[in-house]
Amino acid sequence: MWIVERGTEAVIPPRKNRKIQYDYDRAIYKQRNVVERMFCRFKDWRRIATRFDRNLKNFMGAISLAATVIWWL
Repeated sequence: MWIVERGTEAVIPPRKNRKIQYDYDRAIYKQRNVVERMFCRFKDWRRIATRFDRNLKNFMGAISLAATVIWWL
């Protein structure tokens, strides 16, 4: 798989009731959480969630506008 070839590894923590616990990088997991929360905030914007703009320039403009407003608030 190309993901393994890139050196990508999972950073999702194991469940507490798992018999064999495996290690994961907690710092990277925290960064992943920040990115996921940002995508959830983008989904609050209907235009972005439904990809209303089919033109790439218009879509990226809407992303930039939404990111600016989200960051500002």
